[in-house]
Amino acid sequence: MPPIRPPIRPPIRPSFRPPLNVFALAISCLTGAPQAQTADTASSRAAGVVIIQGSQPSSLPSRIPTTVESITGEQIDRSINATDSEDALKYLPSLLVRKRYIGDYNHAVLSTRASGTGNSARSLVYADGVLLSNLLGNGAAFTPRWGMVTPAEIDRVDVLYGPFSAAYPGNSVGAVVDYVTRMPQQFEAHGKLGFSRQPSAMYGRQDHFDAWQTSASLGDRAGAFNWWLDINRLDSHGQPQTFATRLASASTGTALRGGEITVSGAVPGLNRSNQNWQLLASSTEYSTLQDHLKARLAWDLTPELRASYLGGWWRNQASGVSASWLRDAAGQPVDNTSGGGLTQPVAVAGQRYALAASDFPQTAETSAHQMHALNLKSHGRGAFDWALAASLYDYGRDQQRAYAPTRAAQPQAGRITDLAGTGWQTLAAKGVWRPAGEAGAHTVDAGLSQDTFTLRSQVASSPDWQRDTATAFAARFEGQTRLQSAYAQDAWRLHPDWTVVLGLRAEHWTAWGGLTESAYSGTADRGSCSAASQRCTLGHPGRSASKGSPKAALSYAVDDDWVLKASTGRAVRFPTVSELYQGGINALGQAINNNPDLRPEKSWTSELSAEWTVPGARVRGTLFHEDTRDALYAQLNSATNANTVQNVDRIRTSGLELAVSAAGGWTDHLLQGLSLQASLTLADSKIVANTGYVATPGDTVGKW
Repeated sequence: MPPIRPPIRPPIRPSFRPPLNVFALAISCLTGAPQAQTADTASSRAAGVVIIQGSQPSSLPSRIPTTVESITGEQIDRSINATDSEDALKYLPSLLVRKRYIGDYNHAVLSTRASGTGNSARSLVYADGVLLSNLLGNGAAFTPRWGMVTPAEIDRVDVLYGPFSAAYPGNSVGAVVDYVTRMPQQFEAHGKLGFSRQPSAMYGRQDHFDAWQTSASLGDRAGAFNWWLDINRLDSHGQPQTFATRLASASTGTALRGGEITVSGAVPGLNRSNQNWQLLASSTEYSTLQDHLKARLAWDLTPELRASYLGGWWRNQASGVSASWLRDAAGQPVDNTSGGGLTQPVAVAGQRYALAASDFPQTAETSAHQMHALNLKSHGRGAFDWALAASLYDYGRDQQRAYAPTRAAQPQAGRITDLAGTGWQTLAAKGVWRPAGEAGAHTVDAGLSQDTFTLRSQVASSPDWQRDTATAFAARFEGQTRLQSAYAQDAWRLHPDWTVVLGLRAEHWTAWGGLTESAYSGTADRGSCSAASQRCTLGHPGRSASKGSPKAALSYAVDDDWVLKASTGRAVRFPTVSELYQGGINALGQAINNNPDLRPEKSWTSELSAEWTVPGARVRGTLFHEDTRDALYAQLNSATNANTVQNVDRIRTSGLELAVSAAGGWTDHLLQGLSLQASLTLADSKIVANTGYVATPGDTVGKW
């Protein structure tokens, strides 16, 4: 193992942050040209129903029956110092992205009203109609592909709350985020250079973490053809995320018995259980260099028919390092390799502790992903419009190297995980029927779609984790899932003040090709493990299921200022391919971590809203309730003594959301050009039944 760097990076004291599903508050104030959060050239409101317009590709249906929040690219430029696409969501109600540092690419999960940062599969993110949500799995490692969109290219962002539109699968139970990027009407050229510095002073250490960002974009329109090109580079260094610790008690340390290196530099503190501990090192300190290239082409075949192509490429080179804080009598760093082996005993505050390789993790990652999308869309706004869309997201090259020695003869050994061949493909056909035109009573949205997800994960051992190629098989996980859907939704304006929206979504889900395989060193066959092949192999049978999800919404315009809305909908979230097949095999040949027999997660969500809108101001209050059966979570399986994805029988969440925006009215009396946006979310979530872990019924999730 190469020498561990001196501890120039300070430890970050874990700070308490209330979970979003308990309490969330966001406030944004700015000065500049008057604006209103509801303003958007691509959408309007009638009797409480949001009407989506425009010729550009979008994942949104034409009429949206429930809570929608929007922000335009102009507002992002003026009010948010955005360094990446997830920053556009920073002040929208009930949304939180777990972004740990600028450029966070592997843990920036979107959380919503009733879903935390561990539930990445309970929200959907699109860009120009292309799925960016990583529905290969559910958890911190399956973040949306934020790097495929940069702040400079955003035209607008729309957020639909809850599973109240039949146009979306059950992953919409939290929220649907739709980015629409720019398409120029005349020649444009833009350039931007940004720098950020994060000072840090803690435990007597002074340091800073920097990020540089450069971007350029240009585009033009020539007759029926227009194009847009955007390039971006981000070079970011984040703060440490984890720390090597030891409890400062006789039960964890042992008496000195000779052979230890007496060290200084350990930092005493309290853990989250208020126990005394010693912090020995910082780790998971990422440096990331990301390159982004996006090209969009559009051709107006007729005044009412547009064909478009989108191509995106994202490359990432990242390293995660550790820094020991321990020093010997000569002031030299001390880590697990200081004595020439893989472990090193040290004396800290009169007690003996053994430093191991796991205390000083190191990683190196190289990724090159690409996406492609084709759209053909009519936008005549007559009796019938239609759209055809296809997209592909391909991992291309995705290799993760990790330091993981197991014996002194190979002190640089590690593991290499290769995800080449992983990705997803989508197909969709949509139509909008207006029997009596746009001013008529009915607007019917209908469509067919197919989403296919493929997992290909190969894990191998290497004698040199940084340089050598893979030499020995360690594990393999494979499988595919497919969701085929049909939906119809009618927005019926039965009175100038009353609108009802009824929808139904039918889905057929299949999973096949499941394989969980790991290396085996035993001398006798055991369960799925073969002594002859030296592998444990579990092939999983194919599965299928069909479900229906009804939706309903009602809005009433009390007067020109007030609108009341009620919505309810069922969402079915099918297991992801990683939850089914990616895990491990224990010494008995049993699958752990993953679960090929998972049931779909089923939720009923409802909300009641009152919205007051006047020129320059909007106030909204929403009561929401979610009742989820067979919720998909990882928890301890007592049979295997490992954390395994399981179905939690029932979880119930209720809450209140308040949102306020103002500009150009009373705010001008305070300060000319001042605008205000604020939101507050309160939620109470409770595990009602959990037969998979009998110690927890009645326990609460994120409740004080």
